[in-house]
Amino acid sequence: MRKNVRWLLALSLVLCFNLTLFLRGQELELKSTEFLKKAVAQVSEQNLASTIKTLQSFKTRNLLSEQKAVNFGIGAARRWLLKEFQKISGLEVIDDGYLLPKQGGRIVKDTELHNIMAIKRGKSQKERIIIVNAHYDTIAVSKDGKFNYEDVNTEAPGANDDASGVAAVLEMAKIIAGYETEATIHFIAFAGEEQGLVGSTLYAQKMKQQGKNVEAVLTMDMISNIKAGNGYIESTRVRVFSEDPNDSPSRELARYVRRIGEMVLPAMEVDLIFRADRFGRGGDHTPFVVEGYPGIRFTEARENYSNQHTTTDVFDNLSVPYCADITRIILASVLSLACAPEAPVVTNERGAPLLGRGQGYDAELRWKWHGEMNKIAGFKVYVRDTKAPFWERSYFAGKTDSFILKNVSIDDLTFGVAAVGTNGLESLVSVYRMPPRRRAEYVFQEIK
Repeated sequence: MRKNVRWLLALSLVLCFNLTLFLRGQELELKSTEFLKKAVAQVSEQNLASTIKTLQSFKTRNLLSEQKAVNFGIGAARRWLLKEFQKISGLEVIDDGYLLPKQGGRIVKDTELHNIMAIKRGKSQKERIIIVNAHYDTIAVSKDGKFNYEDVNTEAPGANDDASGVAAVLEMAKIIAGYETEATIHFIAFAGEEQGLVGSTLYAQKMKQQGKNVEAVLTMDMISNIKAGNGYIESTRVRVFSEDPNDSPSRELARYVRRIGEMVLPAMEVDLIFRADRFGRGGDHTPFVVEGYPGIRFTEARENYSNQHTTTDVFDNLSVPYCADITRIILASVLSLACAPEAPVVTNERGAPLLGRGQGYDAELRWKWHGEMNKIAGFKVYVRDTKAPFWERSYFAGKTDSFILKNVSIDDLTFGVAAVGTNGLESLVSVYRMPPRRRAEYVFQEIK
């Protein structure tokens, strides 16, 4: 009841809210939805199936497997991927290679590691980077049912893990290459995931060392299985993992994807799992999160553990329509983010949130935006209860740098603001967060 009263007070703002701004906000949302739906309609199940089958045909893509054979091993898969990306006009294709000496328990011999990248350059002067990725390497248990890392040529078709994710990355690259974007997109097929996230770790560290502005990392790993080993079948839900706390940048990226998914494919549930990854496991988004970048992982709703890392992880056990639906949601999210303006800044020079109490009992939000105002439609304010998983209310504020919610306590709610382009597409929501309190230090002398 108290919560309802609080929201009624907040909603009283609508009585004096500019109706023109409200209608403008609705118009922009419809415009962006139409744009994204046209893009996702281009996803081809035939293309996805063809990529998965081809990657499976190399028998294994183990990081330590054959490098020079024509139709076998990770080297053949790498060269095929390079050629496929090179066929796409408008992309800069890069072989991001590393020499790895024998080390640890999984890299049991000297080898090469190659991340395959295709870069779509954006228009933004302040380069914003979105990384869309999957891993193309595979691994399988040996005949004794155990991981013997010296057994590098064991058949490991990896149709679901993770040819399905690579197929989605390649399909998105083909479609998004035809659009003009503000942000730069890195489409990446990582190697060495099965040896401990090696390829993604090296690349995440490189991005950090170079001071790159990585705005979002979206990882697809196993997105084609619908039947679990216990018989459960589920084809209308995808899990999206994001790290704590509840207002972390990764969690905000996950909320963004959920909202876009509801817009373009409402029949598919984007189920946000408030955990960095599956319990005790990790994916290629993890090294980026470690470096301080927002990262999330997409994984099928039902896993079949009897097929994972075995010779039965083959195309015949997958659902291409399910893979296509997940691809559509991620494509729409990436395209929306890439074509949207950069997010506003909601902190001052000292890192304190630009959130105040107005006349004492109001929520006064302020923000800064460094882009060209004529290129955006305005800003959108978001509000939710501190315990709520998703944003509950939003207000289109127009071209301004502040917004007041009358009779609303800044203590009880979480607030955020996004920039809205003239195309209706929104940036990530910048959340007003309290900086961590520092440990106090005092000069004193103990009295005895």
